[in-house]
Amino acid sequence: MSDQETFISHLIELRSRLVRAVAAVLVFFIALFIWPGSGVIYDLLAAPLMNALPEGSKMIATGVVTPFMVPVKVTALVAFMLALPVVLYQAWAFVAPGLYESEKKFGLPLVVGSTVLFLLGVGFCYFFVFGKVFAFINNFAPKSITPAPDIEAYFSFVITMFLAFGITVEIPIVVILLVRVGLVSVQKLREVRPYVIVGAFVVAAVVTPPDVLSQFMLALPMCILYEAGLFLARFVSKPKDVAQENSADPAH
Repeated sequence: MSDQETFISHLIELRSRLVRAVAAVLVFFIALFIWPGSGVIYDLLAAPLMNALPEGSKMIATGVVTPFMVPVKVTALVAFMLALPVVLYQAWAFVAPGLYESEKKFGLPLVVGSTVLFLLGVGFCYFFVFGKVFAFINNFAPKSITPAPDIEAYFSFVITMFLAFGITVEIPIVVILLVRVGLVSVQKLREVRPYVIVGAFVVAAVVTPPDVLSQFMLALPMCILYEAGLFLARFVSKPKDVAQENSADPAH
């Protein structure tokens, strides 16, 4: 098979995987749109904010079609998270043929682990971080102000926070993969630990609201998860990497 034919076959395979991933998201979206409905889903998403606001407060919609479009976007977001295992599997199935047999066995744990960790990060953000941050902001705000958040601005905020926390908890998997494929050793990752800590707080300062509480709630888990990745990476290191690490360890 010529290089051109190989390239075309890869494009066809990529299109097939993308279609399957999009179809999975679409199936969940249609099901959620029918029941329980986009309005109910948005109300659930807005619950942490509404619980922190004074009784009787309501959100506003400044656009003509915003009351319809924002709940639809929220429904699409939930559909994507529910279809995430299928999306990740399709991505893995596309790259798997180019991997060694010893690397292919990590496919299922990788898909399951990535999905579980992402959903745990989103759940931690929704059930814990939102409540603390919104209560902090509401208590800090002057009493002369009547809060009336815009639903589109709130949705953008939620997307940013969900992605930040969902991707953050993937750090152990990223560390394990980097070590497993031999791009970097555990010893080297330990050496760059101070830079990782500084980077975690920089990232947290950029993606979270301008308050210390939410920044620490993102930065500290990033540092802890990095350490967890370093610990777990020892068990998947290639033998030569383990030997090098042990020789570099004064205890050995």
